Amino acid sequence: MATDDTSPTLSSDPLEVRRQKLDRLIEMGIDPYPAHFHRTITNAAAAEAYADLANDTYSGDTVTVAGRVYSSRNSGMFIDLHDASGKLQIFSHKDTTPEAARALLPLIDIGDIIGVTGKVRRTKRGELTVDADVITMLCKTLRPMPEKYHGLADVEQRYRRRYLDVMVNEESRERLRARSRILTGIRTFMAADGFMEVETPMLHPIYGGATAEPFVTHHNALDLDMYLRIAPELYLKRVLVSGLTDKVFEVNRNFRNEGLSTRHNPEFTMLEAYWAYADYEDVMDLVERLFGTLVKDLNAGSTTHAYGDQQIDFTGPFRRLPMPQAVLEATGIDFLAIDTDEAARAAATARGFEIDPTFTWGETLAFLFEETVEGTLIQPTHVTHFPKDISPFAKEMAEDRRLVERFETYCNAWEICNAFSELNDPVEQRRRITEQVEQAHARGETERKLDTDFLEAMDHGMPTAGGLGIGIDRLTMILTNARSIRDVILFPTLKPV
Repeated sequence: MATDDTSPTLSSDPLEVRRQKLDRLIEMGIDPYPAHFHRTITNAAAAEAYADLANDTYSGDTVTVAGRVYSSRNSGMFIDLHDASGKLQIFSHKDTTPEAARALLPLIDIGDIIGVTGKVRRTKRGELTVDADVITMLCKTLRPMPEKYHGLADVEQRYRRRYLDVMVNEESRERLRARSRILTGIRTFMAADGFMEVETPMLHPIYGGATAEPFVTHHNALDLDMYLRIAPELYLKRVLVSGLTDKVFEVNRNFRNEGLSTRHNPEFTMLEAYWAYADYEDVMDLVERLFGTLVKDLNAGSTTHAYGDQQIDFTGPFRRLPMPQAVLEATGIDFLAIDTDEAARAAATARGFEIDPTFTWGETLAFLFEETVEGTLIQPTHVTHFPKDISPFAKEMAEDRRLVERFETYCNAWEICNAFSELNDPVEQRRRITEQVEQAHARGETERKLDTDFLEAMDHGMPTAGGLGIGIDRLTMILTNARSIRDVILFPTLKPV
């Protein structure tokens, strides 16, 4: 292949230069986007296979590698080729590389994806290298990748053009790979613990299982408004009713038509699980074992994890803190000694808190907890003894029926887990859900309906059970030292530009 015509006069426009090079490849009879190419080894596998290869030595092996060009030096003599597993150096020189392969070098830009077949050696300086015999253009790129060392300086652009952020930002790559490990670890742990994974509908004819504003869509064939799932709870409880399994879980995508923040995205990932013949204390133990397993996997066997300047210890058992006790210690108000809604509001007001005049006893207790205690819970803590007023699906505590068998796990002052001893009394369940729907209607939520099919299922009997929900996005934020939920979601929701 001739080489004297591969470096024509090029435009000063970088995008036009790439298009001119694309045209030149086609003129040379080279397909810039071939359908087939088979590499024999990844860059990481090559590094492992030739780890013992001495400096200034050839291995005697010929390999085929492929990846994206991240840097090119000395007119393409040295190329840093990156695949998903790592970097490998490519060397092209007239003494070792045929003219046909070298003819391609002037047409290769940073960001292009190429394949290389050649001999493996280690340089005098210890760099694992492939001496190119054959170079194949696999994808001629029409836009440049971000500058390697500065990347995308605009944080908004990092999220909006995530593919480029991941391309040049090792921290982003490692964080998203860690998320994958966390998800795999959750599934592996739950399966090993005897839980069966199921899939439940994402389109619901009636929304429920949590209090949130839904996304509404329309099914044309049925002429029916439907709702994107806000929680899988009511379907997973149907599974327990069916007797299919005593331990069920789903890693589920949920959708809530509410605000965005550094800890909230309209679509998010949850682990939700139900365990027949168990209670909320059994679930606490399960959470501690699960978190310990995940943290050790990410931290080389250690249950201590650094988040910012905090050292968070996930060694179980976690602290168990009753909500009334926490509020008593923080404010001096003993809610267990208060009998009425009015007295609860008055006690809080007397301490300087602005209390909604409609708050119940339990809502006032929960408000004071959020205001005075929640922000102090850095180490993993199970907050227990929730008020029934804000926990419509949990069983009452025998010693005080204003409280329920519920806990939320806090870490880094964030709620990352919510669990109950699940209510399975069908009469009480119907009463509470009916009350919840009536309250929603009073707030103007006219679309909220009673899920009579779920209530009928409960009439057939659901075994006593512990239920669990874990926010995987927030957990991943903690375990990858991320400051925003957008950092741990590959493609977060963004306002259109």
